[in-house]
Amino acid sequence: MSQLLCIFLYSLCALISGYSEENRVRDLMSKYPLIDGHNDLALQLRKLYDNHMSQIDLYNVSTIATDINRLLAGHVQAQMFSVYVMCGAQEKDAVRLTLEQIDVLRRMCSMYKDFELVTSTQELRDSFLKHKIACMLSVEGGHSIDSSLPALRMFYQLGVRSMALTHTCNTPWAESSSKIYRFYQRQNNSLTSFGKAVVKEMNRLGMIIDLSHSSWATATAVLHLSKAPVIFSHSSAYAVCENDRNVPDWLLRHLKKNQGLIMVNLHSNFISCKNEANISLVADHFDHIKKVIGAESIGIGSDFEGAVSFPEGLDDVSKYPALIQELLQRNWTEQEMADVLRRNFLRVFDAVEKIRDELVLEPPSEAQISMEEVQNPCRLVLRPPSPGFPSDRVSHSSSALHRATALLISCALLLPSTLNFL
Repeated sequence: MSQLLCIFLYSLCALISGYSEENRVRDLMSKYPLIDGHNDLALQLRKLYDNHMSQIDLYNVSTIATDINRLLAGHVQAQMFSVYVMCGAQEKDAVRLTLEQIDVLRRMCSMYKDFELVTSTQELRDSFLKHKIACMLSVEGGHSIDSSLPALRMFYQLGVRSMALTHTCNTPWAESSSKIYRFYQRQNNSLTSFGKAVVKEMNRLGMIIDLSHSSWATATAVLHLSKAPVIFSHSSAYAVCENDRNVPDWLLRHLKKNQGLIMVNLHSNFISCKNEANISLVADHFDHIKKVIGAESIGIGSDFEGAVSFPEGLDDVSKYPALIQELLQRNWTEQEMADVLRRNFLRVFDAVEKIRDELVLEPPSEAQISMEEVQNPCRLVLRPPSPGFPSDRVSHSSSALHRATALLISCALLLPSTLNFL
């Protein structure tokens, strides 16, 4: 009753003074504008426009949930843009497709004056002072590096500052939460020795490890191994919606010990386990996670452009203030909301860079994965040219083909003389 009385008195005072809840949210989000952990805009640019940026005005795009005008209306100051290619590209052209998605995001962030590509916490803070929307790049799925630490390092050089270890498919070295694909099935080996090398190299580089889409076993292994805090960039609470993409309480507690961050996904299927949801149900996830591990471990990772259904009233990037208003009405303090909106992410990014600085004398890892683990028939092995073959790029499978061809030719040459002998 006392809480209800306080809410009533506050509302009455606000009404008398003319200072509405909307004003309170606007002032709060102007001071602490949002850093959102996950948006798949680049995927839509490929699907709808084949990455032809000349064909789109990103200030006003009615066919998708994200454009610059709505980002500004939603008080989004920084956006982690996903660099995503489908799992079907694994063992094929995932690296090329990933490079093309990095390219379109880099072009997008340089074409529009309201955007700015950032690669450090200092640049992120500076972008706020310059009234820019900071663009951060995150590879969504370890299949994008084709089990290559050099590829990981080159993505870092291009500005990537986060990577999800898996998407909806296993990699040769890490296990996904999804069972859609049959790639690289293993028993009791959710993070292989090469997977551990990936985690250590990401720590050394200063790249944020993202565990959304990873299996709980993989996430647990990473949380025990990583020296730096990690994130779930777009996952919600399993206790509220029992979807394997969400995080159970026991894993949230491991995340708390790691000082990491869970950025709540707004996709309806992860909020209500159905195609329909509302803002109140979204707030239930925030309330539950806060109860388990505290507001200092929570952020927002919307999953706009990657998911297909969103709660009523949260259907595009301009609608974040409605969620913040709901949480304030549930007695979240303005300081807690400041943490959720941006300060928690900045703390994690700072800590990741601090570990990087501590490991500055560590040389780049030369760990390699075995051909047996990769099992990729398209992977070539560089070696000196074999006699009679002009190419110096011979794979195990192509070598076998050459041997079989040579055998057939020999048989064909010997056959006439054999027939004459008979």
